[in-house]
Amino acid sequence: MLEREGLQLRHEFKYYIDPPQYRVLRSRLSAILQHDPHAGPDWRYHIRSLYFDDFKNNALFEKQVGVARRKKYRMRIYDYSDAVIKLEKKIKMNQYIGKESVNITREEADRILAGDVAFLAGSKSRLLRAFYLENRRNLLRPNVIVDYYREAYIYPAGNVRITFDIGLHTGLGRTDIFDRDMFTMTAIEEPGVILEVKYDNFMPQAIRGLFPSSIRPRISIGKFTICKKHQKYNDWEDN
Repeated sequence: MLEREGLQLRHEFKYYIDPPQYRVLRSRLSAILQHDPHAGPDWRYHIRSLYFDDFKNNALFEKQVGVARRKKYRMRIYDYSDAVIKLEKKIKMNQYIGKESVNITREEADRILAGDVAFLAGSKSRLLRAFYLENRRNLLRPNVIVDYYREAYIYPAGNVRITFDIGLHTGLGRTDIFDRDMFTMTAIEEPGVILEVKYDNFMPQAIRGLFPSSIRPRISIGKFTICKKHQKYNDWEDN
């Protein structure tokens, strides 16, 4: 695994696939890879992320223009529950990605969402201190909700993780990550599926051979960017 500045970096590739491609690939993966142990009986779990950005929308702009080194902060929960709440920093360095993550309490999350971040200045977590400084320097604010269901497969050799993200939705201006009844709207044409492939130093040949040649060439896909652009489009329609 590549390591820079104390951060472990991985390969990450993303693809749009259609339902027939999804069905073929999930059948092949199920025969060799393990299901994510955190998944429910249908092998899926729900992810809701709240992304932060500054008043200039720099996180969005840097993604759109392809800045080689960039970062985003997000808060993430699973299956609409506050039992596990993560504050994360996603980092992109050229063709590599890295992620720092720390668990926070519901009380801490509520304070952050209310704009009270001063208590993070003395945190034992390097990530929370960095988030505090980013807030002070660039006035980070809750920006966009990203919702989807994830079906994940893992393989020990190469630390491979392959996921299907299904039903991408956004909150259309709402940023209360804990609101189970939030109205959300689809952000990509249904029933599109986003395939993500992550691994450390190598991808085992046995897994490479599972992918049909019909899988489209990989492209730059950012769920944050898709949902933010969709939100702006609907804001323009309402005006």
